[in-house]
Amino acid sequence: MPETTPQPPPHPAWENGWAPDTSRAPGTRRLWLAGTLAVATVVACITAITVSHNAPDQASPHPTASANTDNGPGLLSFASPSAPGTTAPPKGTSGMSATSPSASASKSGTATTASSGTGPKSAPSSAKPSKSTPGKGSSGGSAQQPGSDGKSVRSVNYPDRYWHVSGSYVYLDQPSGSESREDSTFDLVKGLANASCYSFATHDGLYLRHQNFVLRAESNDGSSLFKQDATFCPQKSPFSDDVLFQSVNYPNYALRHKNFQLRLDPYGYNTTNREDFFFDLVGGLS
Repeated sequence: MPETTPQPPPHPAWENGWAPDTSRAPGTRRLWLAGTLAVATVVACITAITVSHNAPDQASPHPTASANTDNGPGLLSFASPSAPGTTAPPKGTSGMSATSPSASASKSGTATTASSGTGPKSAPSSAKPSKSTPGKGSSGGSAQQPGSDGKSVRSVNYPDRYWHVSGSYVYLDQPSGSESREDSTFDLVKGLANASCYSFATHDGLYLRHQNFVLRAESNDGSSLFKQDATFCPQKSPFSDDVLFQSVNYPNYALRHKNFQLRLDPYGYNTTNREDFFFDLVGGLS
C-alpha cells in the first residue's frame, strides 16, 4: 500500500483577513477604468469643438465687423466694386491707378488721330480702288466678266493652238490666215441659260453648243435645250489662272480637246489628261 504525504490545509480566510470575491469575473475593474477614461476623452473633445465654434461669434460682437467684410482678404475683394462716392486712392500706390492716365491718354490720342484723318485708317481707303481693277486679258475664270469684246480660247498644253470653227465643228488649230483668225474669235456673252455663266457667239451669229457630246456652231432656235447646250460655267484651276468650262445641263462634264476636236467628256477625281480640259481666255485673234 503506497504511502501518501498529507498536504497542508489551505489557509482559511479568517487567517489573512482577505476573502476572494467569487461573484464576478476577474479583470472587470480594469474594464470599468478603461470605459471611464474613454467617456472622459469624448466629453473633452466635444467641449473643445463647442468652444472653438463659439469663439468667432464671441470675438466679433461689434456691428462694425460687417462693414469690414468688403475689404477682407480673398477673391471677394475683387467681386465688390467700390461705391461711387468713395474717395480715390493716393497716387502711385496702385498699379491700376497708375495705368488709368495712360489709358485715357491713349483714348484721347486715338480720337485725335481719327479726327485729324492722318492715322492708319486712311490707308485702307487708298487701297480699295486696287481691288476693283480688272484682271489681265490672259487670265480666265470668273474674274473676267463676259462682254462684247472678241475673245479667243487657247489650249494649255498646246499654247499655239486655239478653238477654231471649221464646217460647223470646233477644232484645236493653229491660226493660218485672216479667215482662220476670224473663225477663232468669239463674243463672250452671258450664258443663255444662266447669266452667271458664258455662251460663245461666232462672228456670223451662231453659238457654240454641245450636241451628242460634240461641240458645234449652230443658230439659236430659242429652245430651252439649245440654251442649256450653249451655256458653260467657268471653273478656275486651283493651281493657275487656267479655266475649265463646265456644262450647265451636264454638271459632271466639261469641254476638252481630244484628237484636236472639242467635245464634252466626264471630269472628276479619276480623270486622266487633265490638261486637255483647261484653256486660257485671251484677246481675239481677228
